[in-house]
Amino acid sequence: MTAISGSAAAVTGAASGIGRALAHELALRGCDLAIADRDEAGLQATAAEIAKATGIAKVSARKVTVHRLDVSEPGEIAAFAEAAGAAHPTLNIVVNNAGVALLGQFDEIEQAQMEWLFNINFWGVVHGTRAFLPLLSRQRAAHIVNISSIFGIIAPPGQSAYCAAKFAVRGFSESLRHELAVANSPIKLSVVHPGGVATNIARNSRTGAGVTDNARRVQSIERFEALARTTPTAAAQRIITGIEKNQPRILIGNDARFMDLLQRFRPGTYWKVLQRQIEKATAKVAAS
Repeated sequence: MTAISGSAAAVTGAASGIGRALAHELALRGCDLAIADRDEAGLQATAAEIAKATGIAKVSARKVTVHRLDVSEPGEIAAFAEAAGAAHPTLNIVVNNAGVALLGQFDEIEQAQMEWLFNINFWGVVHGTRAFLPLLSRQRAAHIVNISSIFGIIAPPGQSAYCAAKFAVRGFSESLRHELAVANSPIKLSVVHPGGVATNIARNSRTGAGVTDNARRVQSIERFEALARTTPTAAAQRIITGIEKNQPRILIGNDARFMDLLQRFRPGTYWKVLQRQIEKATAKVAAS
């Protein structure tokens, strides 16, 4: 079991969403932080929020270092791991959280766009894991948290690139977890599958080059935000519980738990059921 208090964690994608909330909640529990993102202003805001929140909660001030990072660049990830390790020699938790979204059917997405998404959502996780493994292996207890998605368990239409990357994160993480266990490594690994979490990922998404109808983008964003019921703070708290209990798979939200079960019982036809549920829920929200 990895104790949060007294630990030090590296968190990517910490300028917003789940990453920001996770950094906040880890600090409140006595964890030092190396936070990273491309958004430097967002990172500084996260660090300021942590300082304010820990002061209000009368928690001992945590050491928080801020690192500008593009996870699609392996060299930058290696430099981040080196800098984080130098600033936090006992760093023992790594959260590979940074991610992006891409709207469009497969035939509407250019190859370069799909590669852009993969470089962040999948290779960012792989390179982040590889860069920190040597440091983690020197600790008495350590934990890797790789963020997949419920779309790493189910695959709706219009999400071929995103699902491919998140399924890949799941497969990579599960195999690595088994390798670490066989080797009796001090490193544990959890893969996280959030359902609808109220972040800006949909609004910040890119659109496939072949998508010409902007109304589809607007509708997609509105549908996501209508159905995203879990707050980033609730998601962060669930991840921390998963770390503390060494849970190999962390499902976030009742929607994620429902879809996971549905996929198990109806692996070939789950989308028909989900499509009806989504249409009903969207109509109900629109009418309210």
